[in-house]
Amino acid sequence: MPDTMHRIALARRPKGLPVPEDFAYESCEMPAPGEGEVLVAVTHLSLDPYMRGRMDDVKSYAPSVAIGGTMTGQGVGHVVASNAEGFAAGDLVTGITGWASHAVLPGTELRKLDPGTPPSAALGVLGMPGFTGWTGLREFADMKAGETLVVGAATGPVGSMVGQLARLAGLRTVAVAGGAEKCRLALETFGFDAAIDHRAHADASSLRAALAEVAPDGIDVYWENVGGKLLHAVLPLMNVHGRIPLCGTIAWYGGVEGDGTDHLPGLWRSILVKRLKVSGMIIFDHWDLYPQFLTEVGPKVAGGEIRYLEDIAEGLENAPAAFISMLQGGNVGKQVVAL
Repeated sequence: MPDTMHRIALARRPKGLPVPEDFAYESCEMPAPGEGEVLVAVTHLSLDPYMRGRMDDVKSYAPSVAIGGTMTGQGVGHVVASNAEGFAAGDLVTGITGWASHAVLPGTELRKLDPGTPPSAALGVLGMPGFTGWTGLREFADMKAGETLVVGAATGPVGSMVGQLARLAGLRTVAVAGGAEKCRLALETFGFDAAIDHRAHADASSLRAALAEVAPDGIDVYWENVGGKLLHAVLPLMNVHGRIPLCGTIAWYGGVEGDGTDHLPGLWRSILVKRLKVSGMIIFDHWDLYPQFLTEVGPKVAGGEIRYLEDIAEGLENAPAAFISMLQGGNVGKQVVAL
């Protein structure tokens, strides 16, 4: 075993979009597991939009990353040494390892994976993103066959799961994605009924007109993980008693999009007039449903009924660049780092 490990630390708080100088690639002493703990050598690391929020020093549903602290995130790896019952060297496991080559975690915070499971799949389609899509639809969408669903970031791990599950439930599915290639993937890989390139529309009004053409009967379910001009485009098209599961607003993370105008009064009125049900969700509140998700969705993934794409960056040192690109839509599918 090497004497040192590597990690990506938060060097400073970002202002707006993160830049490379906000991160530090460091070497440090290899940790040793204590009683009830396990040392894991990380092979794959998940990059997710929520991590941008953890870089800010603000009160939220989870603690911020401290300056000098390891960037947070889920990883998959093999057990190197174990002092925890039920774990042995060589076991494939997943847990919150952080952006690091190795991590020591309590056995209670690790989950064993089937040796035949693709490690990256446990971070995406069968991990937190896929679980988020399944849970939000199950708990908050009240889907009915024949309705229309719209989802942004539609070729990402959450959006693609939402679209495919909605299609299987008999809904008309409309993808919103960035660029012609992602729209093609939405139609050909994920089976959406229609796809709109938001980059082809300079403002919400133009995007709304395009959505109205492909959703002539209005929108019943809008999966909100984007915010920005897409939210402004969708709300006037929502049908009365429409539902909006809300899991993210990536267009506004770090001031990525916005003109500084307070649009809340107009949005609030739309929610009132349409009698919309908007349900904020944090996936950590729903982990008790995870075994049911795996039981239901796992066979669909194995059988090809649910498809997925991955964008894999090579090397821990390249995690910051991959993360920055992801926040601007540069990834195609679930963003993973292979160590």
